[in-house]
Amino acid sequence: MKTPLLVVFAALLAAAALASPGMGPRVGDPAPNFALPYATRDSIASDSLRLSNLEGQRSIVLAFYPADWSSGCTKEVCSLRDNFKQLGALNADVIGISGDYVFSHFEWAKHHDLPFRLASDHKHDVAKLYASYNEGSGHDYRTVYVIDRTGKIAYVDLAYSVRDSVSFGKLHAALEGMK
Repeated sequence: MKTPLLVVFAALLAAAALASPGMGPRVGDPAPNFALPYATRDSIASDSLRLSNLEGQRSIVLAFYPADWSSGCTKEVCSLRDNFKQLGALNADVIGISGDYVFSHFEWAKHHDLPFRLASDHKHDVAKLYASYNEGSGHDYRTVYVIDRTGKIAYVDLAYSVRDSVSFGKLHAALEGMK
């Protein structure tokens, strides 16, 4: 028996509707707001980092990463550290996000002299909103989002790589285009 085309089309629509919540925001979408505890190289903050409080000031680079103290993540944040002035000249602020606690963030930021905030998303709620959570490993994927001054997603890299400078070059070009 042949399946009517209408039934197949309805099944495809239903599957797409179920899949879309995990896709995360796309370029042009409003950035999902969040409030997370955070640390810097100087202290563990007593307040929460609220994305909505940063809108209108600078572009925001949200850099999700799997874990403090791992080699790939260290390479990623040290690259952001080494290019922090360059990113600042492009009117960008950097926020690193992982599931590690603020105590680990503080020690790691201090150890590597990181000049930006590290937000603690221990339950991975924010990573899930941004399609940056790996259910299989229990860690965040290495992804980068840029949020423009109006609070909209301006750039997405769901496969940010630290193997070479290609991903950073794309991020830099996106920020340059926003100037």
